[in-house]
Amino acid sequence: MKFSLLTILAVSFFSCQQKENKKDIVYPSDPVSTKEITAEKKDQKNKQNGDTIYMQHRNEKSFFAAEGVLDSIHQKIYITFKNENPGELNAKIITPSGKGNIRFNQIIFPDQTSDGPFGKDLKIPLTQKGNHVLIIGHSQMAENPYFGKFRVEVNY
Repeated sequence: MKFSLLTILAVSFFSCQQKENKKDIVYPSDPVSTKEITAEKKDQKNKQNGDTIYMQHRNEKSFFAAEGVLDSIHQKIYITFKNENPGELNAKIITPSGKGNIRFNQIIFPDQTSDGPFGKDLKIPLTQKGNHVLIIGHSQMAENPYFGKFRVEVNY
């Protein structure tokens, strides 16, 4: 009895071991034209993914822009961007109605210090290089939190 139990355990143990997945590299048969590459770059947008928007692509006016949504699930939206040069950060939130209880609650600098709260417009010097995070939400001091679409523009 013990022998059969040990045999079953050994077989199940070895059968459950995961095998290494090897991915084959596939090279396209047709070379990619420069028109296709530029078309892909035009289609790249800064999009909200869950509660975060990664600002990685500048628009035709040479600043970062993205559309986001505040709802009951995502009551704070985190805008992340990487700054390589000291300068001034200019950012603004635009709502369809032009009004609403929405603002920049905080900015978190690369050394994990923070500043805030701010309003819908933000001008602040950036003295540190690295990843910055802007937190957008409604003001806790005001009534009627904003839920809906907004547009954020960031330039540095």
